[in-house]
Amino acid sequence: MGRIVIMLGPPGAGKGTQAARLSVQLDLVHVSTGDLFRENLGRETPLGLKAREYMDKGALVPDELVLEMLEQRLTLDDCREGCLLDGFPRTQPQAEALERLVAERGWSVSAYNLEVPDGVLVERLSGRRVCRSDGSHIQHAVFAPPRVEGRCDTCGGELYQRDDDNEEVVGKRLEVYHRQTAPLLEFYSARGVLSAVDGNRAPETVLADLQRLAGEVA
Repeated sequence: MGRIVIMLGPPGAGKGTQAARLSVQLDLVHVSTGDLFRENLGRETPLGLKAREYMDKGALVPDELVLEMLEQRLTLDDCREGCLLDGFPRTQPQAEALERLVAERGWSVSAYNLEVPDGVLVERLSGRRVCRSDGSHIQHAVFAPPRVEGRCDTCGGELYQRDDDNEEVVGKRLEVYHRQTAPLLEFYSARGVLSAVDGNRAPETVLADLQRLAGEVA
């Protein structure tokens, strides 16, 4: 039977980093809605252009746009046994729509919430720098400064600060999260599939907890 693993948590909690690592351990493809947005932006699809308007403001992309992108992704062969979702769902309507998709496939669901204080999140995000050549390479002005100023340690590409990572927009993103996304914790808790993980620790320690929890429900 296939399975869906959902990584929850506020912006900057480390969902992307942990999802990429955990997906390898669980042998599940890592599906990031952020990557889906950027892919559609890169191809200048109508969905991608509409999504950009919301992403640049730090607002949530409307459910219908996200769902259409995700449904297309789940039809690919590498998702036949399920996937690890990073960045979806973000609202209860999205969660309800995902529940229907999962039920149609007979997949199981488990969700993990990375808990990190808001003050730590602001510091993490406002210092984040992304490689322009490969958006998956990320460094930090304080916690992981590049060896060469403005250049990615991995490939040498130019580092830049995303528009939604400046301190003002970060604050707005957290407000949106607490208002619209945090209620998902109640949604998944009520279904008995939610586990809380302290995300304010070393990445290796967080990953070890996630691996243990995922193994217990496999």
